[in-house]
Amino acid sequence: MNMGKQAGLPTGPATRDAFGEALLALGHNNPNLVVVDGDVANSTRTEAFGKAFPERFFNVGIAESNLVSVASGLASCGKDVLAASFATFLLCNAYDQIRMGIAFPQLNVKLMGSHSGISIGEDGPSQMAIEDLALATSFPHFTVLVPADGPSTTAATHAMFAHVGPVYLRTGRSKTPLIYTNGFPFTIGQANQLREGNDVAIIACGLMVAAALEAAQTLSGRGINARVIDMHTLKPLDEATIVRAAQETGALVTAEEHLLEGGLGSAVARVVTEQHPAPMAFVALRNTYAESGKGGELLEKYGLTAAEIVVAVDQVLARKQALRQR
Repeated sequence: MNMGKQAGLPTGPATRDAFGEALLALGHNNPNLVVVDGDVANSTRTEAFGKAFPERFFNVGIAESNLVSVASGLASCGKDVLAASFATFLLCNAYDQIRMGIAFPQLNVKLMGSHSGISIGEDGPSQMAIEDLALATSFPHFTVLVPADGPSTTAATHAMFAHVGPVYLRTGRSKTPLIYTNGFPFTIGQANQLREGNDVAIIACGLMVAAALEAAQTLSGRGINARVIDMHTLKPLDEATIVRAAQETGALVTAEEHLLEGGLGSAVARVVTEQHPAPMAFVALRNTYAESGKGGELLEKYGLTAAEIVVAVDQVLARKQALRQR
């Protein structure tokens, strides 16, 4: 799937590839860093770290609950720990171990879930993480990061290891459009506004950020100025940026490659409801699992596209206009 052409941006690496390169670089600089993987190192891209530092790499096999327990044990002994697997295996299979072994004691374990969302394509629904953000953000003391492209994943990987405490980083299988350049400033908990606009704000995360930029370009041709915000951190959420967007645009659309329940849209809606109510619309998976197929075709079928964001903007602007006429 080449989403770069769809978004009018050059195509970059998959976020999992950028993560693997950043992890290897960190391994050279931090002899205290250890990695635990669930027999999917080739897919999670921890394989390069394992080959370079075999004495600091542990493959526990297809046993995610044990993987998390081993990671928490290493962290309790003072190691800087990265635990990696497919996002759905890690969050769904090992939820209780993450809850009691990492979140409750607030251990310094970093979790990386690859193959997130439905864009993984032919692997099918058993391996598509569409609930992981809801599960990860439910843990007290957790930080949750969803970078949009290769450079932002590199920056997010370095940021999460500089951060003390548990972090979940979500990556994907497909190549993604290049939105950022290497070395840009990345701050946990501080969203990036990528485009100005006061008619509507589109708040997106992950691969939907490129779709949001494409939608904003389409809307601009119709005289609608859409603000685009990359909400790369779902927890802690940048509430100030959300409130400012609600105040200055009066209409918001969220876009994510995740279930409607418990993801970015739910988090933004809570902030808007509490602090500055405004019409909202949501682009997300709606009460369904996907199926096996080509990643791009699945995104089309389930409405995770720039075109669907444009439809959502039209809906929310109609509601905004109706409120003004009351």
